[in-house]
Amino acid sequence: MNFAVLQCLAVFLVSLLLAGIIIPQILLISFRKNLFDEVDDRKIHKGLVPRLGGIAFMPSMVFSVACMCGVYNFCDIVVDNLSMDDATMFCFGMCALMIMYLVGMADDLIGVRYSAKFIAQIIAAAFLAVSGLSIHDFHGFLGIGEVPMWIAVPFSMLVVVFITNAINLIDGIDGLASGLSSISMLFYGWVLMCCEQTTFALVAFGTLGALIQFYYYNVFGNAKVGKKIFMGDTGALTTGIVLCFLSMHICNLDVAAHGFNCNPLVMAFAPLLVPCFDVVRVYFRRIRHHHNPFLPDKTHIHHKLLAAGLHQRVAMVSILLVSVAITAANYMLSALINSATLLALDVVAFIVGNILLSRIIDKRQKRLEQQPAAN
Repeated sequence: MNFAVLQCLAVFLVSLLLAGIIIPQILLISFRKNLFDEVDDRKIHKGLVPRLGGIAFMPSMVFSVACMCGVYNFCDIVVDNLSMDDATMFCFGMCALMIMYLVGMADDLIGVRYSAKFIAQIIAAAFLAVSGLSIHDFHGFLGIGEVPMWIAVPFSMLVVVFITNAINLIDGIDGLASGLSSISMLFYGWVLMCCEQTTFALVAFGTLGALIQFYYYNVFGNAKVGKKIFMGDTGALTTGIVLCFLSMHICNLDVAAHGFNCNPLVMAFAPLLVPCFDVVRVYFRRIRHHHNPFLPDKTHIHHKLLAAGLHQRVAMVSILLVSVAITAANYMLSALINSATLLALDVVAFIVGNILLSRIIDKRQKRLEQQPAAN
């Protein structure tokens, strides 16, 4: 266990260092080639900010993981006793990652139609599902156990496409998508280490290193001196597929054999509840108001917090703390109540929270409307 911690720490530091080298070069190229995120009414930022930060994610993660595995193999040290099935999952997972990385980069550079991105997401999801990374056991959720593969594969592909888009759509203010993803990576890395899945844990910590470095430039970088950057679709799609890759692997692990008194389904998806719930809410709202559910607007949870009067950074930190609280609460309560009841409680809490937030926004809007009249 201690050796696995050292391995993960080494991968994290290498990825952090490499991303710290790559991101400044991306900034330099972006300013020389005028590759900036366009400013419009829906977006919050002002000024020239490149959106190619996600290009650093995959090289940093893959290099750090491959370097670590190569060094240990060179020294005849076993990194992980991967089974043939796990090796197949890992290889196909890297194929899915490459697809999302290339599609995201193409979208950030020249633009890609949503239909083309959707097809690419389905292909990437198919790579994961056919490799064995599918939700074929519901672990008692709604009384359902194992399901046949003809149900598991298409359902898992749907989940992959949904989660990938959820991460992409939550990327609306500085540090939010990278912060939520970092929380998930840290949690997944810890679980995988404890379950002796070191190679998969290395992926989590390798991605975490790149995310933390990006977070610094995204949140604390100064756009006026050319030090600020966005992750773009490259980063969002890449991060989303890695989260799917890790969460589905955890979903299929025998976590009880490693001392966890928690439903694997809860451990796999609790860290992703905030972006997933928000996307569902936004989609239903758009449909209810007869809007295209795929067209962007300003109704996401971060937009609502800004409308309630919170500063952008305060809104981001608030959402991150909520995600940590939800993950911890689900993890602890999973040992006491069944997963279906737990999900129902999560939904109720999310609905109540949104209703209260909407009331705060309405009251603030009324006060703002009354101020000119009062003056």
